[in-house]
Amino acid sequence: MLRLPSFTYLQPRTLHEALAMKTDAGPDGMYVAGGTDLYPNMKRRHQEPRTVISLMGIPELAQIGMRNAQCGIGPCVTLTTVSGHPTIRDDYAAVAHAAGLVSTPLLRNMGTLGGNLCLDTRCNYYNQTYEWRQAIDFCMKKDGHICWVAPSSPRCWAVSSSDVAPVMVALGADYVLVGPGGERVVPAARFYHNDGINYLTKQPDEVLWEVRLPRPDGWDAVYHKLRRRDSFDFPVLGVAAWVRWEGGRGTRDEGRVAEARIVLGGVASWPQEVPEAGAALVGTDLSDEGVAAAADAAYRPAKPMDNTDFDLSWRKQMTRVYVSRALAELRRRRLPPAR
Repeated sequence: MLRLPSFTYLQPRTLHEALAMKTDAGPDGMYVAGGTDLYPNMKRRHQEPRTVISLMGIPELAQIGMRNAQCGIGPCVTLTTVSGHPTIRDDYAAVAHAAGLVSTPLLRNMGTLGGNLCLDTRCNYYNQTYEWRQAIDFCMKKDGHICWVAPSSPRCWAVSSSDVAPVMVALGADYVLVGPGGERVVPAARFYHNDGINYLTKQPDEVLWEVRLPRPDGWDAVYHKLRRRDSFDFPVLGVAAWVRWEGGRGTRDEGRVAEARIVLGGVASWPQEVPEAGAALVGTDLSDEGVAAAADAAYRPAKPMDNTDFDLSWRKQMTRVYVSRALAELRRRRLPPAR
């Protein structure tokens, strides 16, 4: 049985207390919310904080509310709450859907939005017990110096496996971070690095305070996920598709795409936006030709590595398939109901 190492557990009641506790703990301290990622990592000695600071006792971090026509979600809101909240289901259906696809109901009851957005990158050579990793001489991400996926590479290729992060990048959400130096707002796309080790631009002493979703205004988004077991597994491919439509009903441009984003998850160390795929959709009505062009554009830069489930060449082929499916769903939503 894998056991947690000994550590000090702190429960601040305010953000000020949490920041002060982290300052006192220094590099040996880590924040935790639901713990569904950190605690298993601690059991496998991936992460070894001596002080764990829980954010779940800070009421402001577990709220959902509308402000200036934007929806603000606290990072300690559980994934179950995100997937079932009426405002999010009605106005941000892709966010609710992605949250509802994370793991199992039991883990969604504990896991939080902030935890999924900050999820540690994953790799077959990393997400193993200490003894297993020791037997192969460890890997670059923890305790070693070689990336066993690409031994000649100077960087780590562990994969971003968050379901909600690609949707946030596609929507153009903003993250509010608070640390000892004050508050800053970071667009979701700039929150992530394409590096398996340094995968976040958030500093260790910063807290993700709030996620701000843009007001619903002529756009729609969907999320499609590929995994071996639909009831449990991490994504080996995630596709978030976002489009903003031109004009309004009854105008000549009704049904034309004014702007689009395609973001891939599970194929790189960050949620990978493919600008060429979005550009291929602009001016189209999501016709078969436009969808095919976008799917081809997303397929070309997708370079899954042999460090998760399934054959990597098949996963690359599925990029084209899943982008096509996501865009087909958006097109069906836009079409008027049959009489």
